[in-house]
Amino acid sequence: MAGASRSIVFNAPMEKVFDVITQYEKYGEFLSEVKEVRTSGRQGNEVNVHYKVDVVKTIKYTIRVKEERPTRMSWTFVEGEFMKDNKGSWVLEPAGEGKTKGTYTVEMALGALVPKSVVNALVETSLPKMLEAFKRRAETP
Repeated sequence: MAGASRSIVFNAPMEKVFDVITQYEKYGEFLSEVKEVRTSGRQGNEVNVHYKVDVVKTIKYTIRVKEERPTRMSWTFVEGEFMKDNKGSWVLEPAGEGKTKGTYTVEMALGALVPKSVVNALVETSLPKMLEAFKRRAETP
């Protein structure tokens, strides 16, 4: 599986960063590739998140998210088109003076018809852009 892990420092407190990360339905407001997000089946701190994203082509998939406020959010793959697996996490930790260090880790496997180089490129190129979008959103007053 293609995977990557990156860290970024937010000029925002952990609670605010956690809220931005877990307000899934608002992702389309600041992540251009996200066309639609909805949630279902919430049970306590777990919820299904259904995505429709446009990366090279439109892909629909569902992940099961576990929220551990305010330090961690992790997910596992439920189902999807062209996707065989998708798992990862956000881990948040204090970075001093109202700042938060966020580490995003993802492992993804797409279908056999998708070359591994394409999967790696998607993970490697879209990840920094996505982290910057989360940073801008969390740092907006």
